[in-house]
Amino acid sequence: MSLFDTFDPDSEEILKPSSMYSPQEGFPETVVLTFSDKTIHILQDICETETVATLRGGRPVPVYKFSWNGKDVGVFHTLIGGAGTAGLLEEALALGAKKVLLYGSCGVLDASLAAGRFIIPTAAYRDEGTSYHYMPVSDYVDIPTAQRLGEIFDELHLPYVQGRVWTTDAFYRETRNNMEKRKADGCIAVDMECASVMAVAQFRGAEIYQFIYAEDCLDGATWDRRTLGNVSMSTREKYLRIALEVASRL
Repeated sequence: MSLFDTFDPDSEEILKPSSMYSPQEGFPETVVLTFSDKTIHILQDICETETVATLRGGRPVPVYKFSWNGKDVGVFHTLIGGAGTAGLLEEALALGAKKVLLYGSCGVLDASLAAGRFIIPTAAYRDEGTSYHYMPVSDYVDIPTAQRLGEIFDELHLPYVQGRVWTTDAFYRETRNNMEKRKADGCIAVDMECASVMAVAQFRGAEIYQFIYAEDCLDGATWDRRTLGNVSMSTREKYLRIALEVASRL
């Protein structure tokens, strides 16, 4: 049996999200996923939050609920990597989430994309394992929500670029040859979750949106760290406020 034969749409899961969670009254239908606990601290400094649920991710993962622009929104600190994020996403959907916004940093495959540049993925190369359990074999998973997300960025007068991304679950094996292949194929950035969560979205019939911002650069003679791991708290707050403005318009 090949890895590519793992998609099994004709057989039910042994352990279902509904085995662990059921729809919860008052659970926010719009949820934001962040990769930083610092972002959660910033959120709690700028608005009042309440804990409405706790997810499982090898550690307790609180889901916080708050109001933004008159709309109830949830947020939680997700895990790095497609498998962990997909699992937490499944749990949030089982609780009642309908629209999910994921945002975080990425590496760029084009040196002309400056640090901090916003990128809206239009398709993700499936160089990971999770997506193969949620959809048939293909090189890419398309992202139909990219158009609406671009419209919201336009409404907010936020500059951005759109393009394919390369999702990998082995960031220490982003080889030069593979990077060049993905770049030649039209990928402009590399991340670790996009293909996985978009496959979950299509399988579960949920709306998943994602934007990423440029940090390190793989497009050069050597790896360029740029702002990776060195984003100021004020910049983190700016990204958070943008995410919340976007989420309130979904």
